Amino acid sequence: MIQRAAADALKRLAGQFPVVGITGPRQSGKSTLATMVFPDKEYVSFDDRDTRLLASASPRDFLRAFPDGAVIDEAQKVPELFDAVKYDVDRGTFTPGKFILTGSSRFRLKENMSDSLAGRVAFLKLLPFSIHELRNESLLPEDPFEFFVKGQYPPLYDGNKRFNAADWFDNYLESYLELDVRDQINVSNLRTFKRFIQICAVYSGGLLSMDEIARDTGVSAPTVKSWLSILEASYIIHFLHPDTKQLGPSLIKTPKLFFTDTGLLCHLLRMETAKELILSRDRGKVIETGAVAELLKYRCNAGRKPDLTFYRDTGGLEVDAVADWKRTFVVEIKGGSETEKKYSAGVRKYLTRRGDDTVKGNVFYLGDLTCDINGVKYVGWKDWGESGACGGDSD
Repeated sequence: MIQRAAADALKRLAGQFPVVGITGPRQSGKSTLATMVFPDKEYVSFDDRDTRLLASASPRDFLRAFPDGAVIDEAQKVPELFDAVKYDVDRGTFTPGKFILTGSSRFRLKENMSDSLAGRVAFLKLLPFSIHELRNESLLPEDPFEFFVKGQYPPLYDGNKRFNAADWFDNYLESYLELDVRDQINVSNLRTFKRFIQICAVYSGGLLSMDEIARDTGVSAPTVKSWLSILEASYIIHFLHPDTKQLGPSLIKTPKLFFTDTGLLCHLLRMETAKELILSRDRGKVIETGAVAELLKYRCNAGRKPDLTFYRDTGGLEVDAVADWKRTFVVEIKGGSETEKKYSAGVRKYLTRRGDDTVKGNVFYLGDLTCDINGVKYVGWKDWGESGACGGDSD
């Protein structure tokens, strides 16, 4: 079983709060993480219809069967449960980590938990495997393009299942539409929503344009806004917003859209092999998406907010990511495999304008070597998820 980097954060939160909610995209390993960290807790899944009906009919009585707490998977499927959990944790001795609740629908899980369990619950977001996690288990491909095309969802790295990535992603999308989207939009729009996801893939790594997505999808801009919120809430996409805190307004007000997994992105862009990716005009957006995803995973696995932005002004100055963490650093993402001086030009210009010696510059590139060159760290792709590559501690 692959050790998850988020295990320590889960233990930390469970040592303070009586309830911890683990959210994240479908098939990211939420229930596996919970049962791995808490092997002695009883496990209940509301994917089982009989269990779900029993819990819905009498949630307080249902919880009496678990006096020491439990791991409850897909908890959002029984919204009646949350008031019962509140009653349970309030009436007895304060017990940190009593209930671990997981769910792939942030809309339903987090909304219900926040309303019913305010002050009693902490949340941990779990994304698919990071480079660091795969590297520790000797599962990381040697070719970065193979890695990007395959993606990082845990079932694709299960040696007992031997999934074909294209087949798995086809079924993943169908399951996502049926289980996570169907009850949030008009059923007649499911086919259009699937096309909408494919169109969003074209914009990964670029500035969001709701009008262009609306035009290409054939729906209204308000509908696009609503559907984007569904993709974001189910962790299919993430937005980076422009940084306005350090150098003043970046003059760019529009966020950038990123998918959280390069395998799903490549599948939507109809790329199945490393060769197809290498030769594709979309190569740059996939690489940038992969780098941003690793920064997000690093923070999520530490149980922290992303605190990740980008900077761009109308004069042409741009850095792909500004990480305002314990140690602030900026990142330029490049698709080459050599430590070329020109790669750091934007970072150096930004650092000069910023005028703060504590801010560090990084270039994420596709080489294997990580090294400092004249004050800028060039980070090889296999180190993108490492602490040292992410400015040290993420507190």
